[in-house]
Amino acid sequence: MSSSDSLKAEIGRAAVTLGAAADFTAVVERPRDPTFGEWSTNAAMMLAKPLKQSPRDVATKLIAAMQLEAVGISAAEVAGPGFINFRVDTDALTRVLPEIIRRGEQYGRSDIGAQQPVVVEFVSANPTGPLHVGHGRQAALGDAISTLLMWTGWKVSREFYYNDGGGQINNLQKSVQLRALQQVGQDVAFPENGYHGDYIGEIAADYRAQHPADATLSETDDIRRFAVAALRAEQDLDLKAFGVVFDTYYLESSLYTDGNVEKTVSVLLASGFTYEKDGALWLRTTDFGDDQDRVMKRSAEKGGEYTYFVPDVAYHVTKWERGFMRAINVQGSDHHSTVTRVRAGLQALQMGIPHGYPDYVLHQLVTVMRGGEEMKISKRAGSYVTVRDLVEEVGRDAVRYFFVMRKGDSQLVFDIDLARAQSEENPVYYIQMAHARLCGIFRVGGIDMTTIDGALTDLSVLVEPEERELIKALADFPSMLAGAATALEPHRVANWLERTAGLVHTWYHKHHVLNEPEPILQARLVLANATRLVLANALSVLGLSAPERM
Repeated sequence: MSSSDSLKAEIGRAAVTLGAAADFTAVVERPRDPTFGEWSTNAAMMLAKPLKQSPRDVATKLIAAMQLEAVGISAAEVAGPGFINFRVDTDALTRVLPEIIRRGEQYGRSDIGAQQPVVVEFVSANPTGPLHVGHGRQAALGDAISTLLMWTGWKVSREFYYNDGGGQINNLQKSVQLRALQQVGQDVAFPENGYHGDYIGEIAADYRAQHPADATLSETDDIRRFAVAALRAEQDLDLKAFGVVFDTYYLESSLYTDGNVEKTVSVLLASGFTYEKDGALWLRTTDFGDDQDRVMKRSAEKGGEYTYFVPDVAYHVTKWERGFMRAINVQGSDHHSTVTRVRAGLQALQMGIPHGYPDYVLHQLVTVMRGGEEMKISKRAGSYVTVRDLVEEVGRDAVRYFFVMRKGDSQLVFDIDLARAQSEENPVYYIQMAHARLCGIFRVGGIDMTTIDGALTDLSVLVEPEERELIKALADFPSMLAGAATALEPHRVANWLERTAGLVHTWYHKHHVLNEPEPILQARLVLANATRLVLANALSVLGLSAPERM
């Protein structure tokens, strides 16, 4: 049980002795001003009305009823209208340091998810070109969310859904075919809405080299399959450069070949929520919270094809039937209408799928800046900046961190000049330098960090304010991770890293380690080792490296 959990339980026990309900649960938080102590609670203000007493009177009585020493509290003070501030005994505060070192790479992990299966779908780009920066933000978010869930005990499957059918794939096939015809000297016009990147010409040349029998370049099915396979391989290289690995690649085309689309349509027809209008088949999604009904199948005059909505619903049925009682989709904000539409379709099936299935994390666009100007195109992709462009410019760590350092639903400006800077203004450099500095203490001192475990070290000498603040940050790491996983917000880890790195740099500059008397030397080595381990753990959650020197 953490120190905050112990304190909460003791406040609750004391509250019951004053007449509070048996299920009363206190809220315990870190005070914004560290001079107020380690913990603060508004429990007295919550209890004032039911106990019919003033908050300050309740606060005084709560303190008197608590067994403070039993939960490591050295002092408790009433503040303001009835807040209670608690100061933690140094021995109790530092107790976490040997635990961190003992647990090492496991520190921060929990079993909240109880190994329940969850599928996280992200990137899911059409195989029509290299991955752009929007896909990159989605890849970083999805991968970090997956890792957060794994750290908190979920059995995670990362999934990429390939939209390998429809109008965009037909456009890809046509674009490759026309470029190939141009390469053999035919004077053919290239449509404005075709794919204009240099990669189309590369695919066309490769197709011609590998399919000499198609001299007229008329085998459209072969061209389509070749182009899709080439771009799937291209995107795999993008993902490899970005350090993202998927467990499953699910093809949209398989939903048709395996009969899942027809099966889903049959169930929807039997549900009583479909109707025909203007020659099209509609689903009454307004019965399930949508703002308008949705077309399932277009009229014959418009091609008679299923709309994207239908395979989307069928695809999510497969997730449910594959045993994923929880599913999370990380997508761009332009998919906002998809949320209600897919959920309504799943509800209309009446299969027992929960109303909020799947969860969605929607992210905003990315603007890439260099030299104070927006970068809009890639030399290779033509119309946009690719993920690989960024990785080659600033490195994988910087790209991944910048993509998750803000909440997904906020606009993100990726400043290439900042990401390349070796200064405190660059948060990635700032954080990794904190880790490297801690490693440097052991390297300069010729000390084997694996021998520093804190088990028999007198840690009561760690009394400096900067040391106490750093220890509190380390102690908060597991609960921060749990909160970030629950909220599906990896930017909380980035924020924790930046704040904690600041505490490290302040401590490092203000207090010596190697030139201190033996008791302080040994205690500070324990603090440095524990901090190094937790920084490395946090960096790994975001898919970043923890360099030992810079």
